[in-house]
Amino acid sequence: MDFLYEKIAYLRGLADGLDVKADSKEGKLFNALMDVIEEIADGMNDIVEEQDEVNEYLDLLDEDLSTIEEEVFGDMEFDEDDDYDFDFDDEYDDEFDDDYDDDFEEHECNCSEHED
Repeated sequence: MDFLYEKIAYLRGLADGLDVKADSKEGKLFNALMDVIEEIADGMNDIVEEQDEVNEYLDLLDEDLSTIEEEVFGDMEFDEDDDYDFDFDDEYDDEFDDDYDDDFEEHECNCSEHED
């Protein structure tokens, strides 16, 4: 981020070299623009610092997760190309239905016999 502050200093030097009075319209504009640019650079610097902290934290989490995986799974190897989709086959559904079909009996309704 130092390069950004160097460029801001260069721009400020250019503005000063124009010999524009600070109380003129142009001088007020230059000063306001430089202030905004510096605030943007400060904000970006804060974001970069926070991002570095997040990256360090993620690295620590990754190390902890690796330790946990090693303790839980040990030497187990997983093939990343395998599809671990546990859908049941249609054959299972048919077997399930067949097992319970025998428990039911069909009856015809003779509802008209019971009407008054």
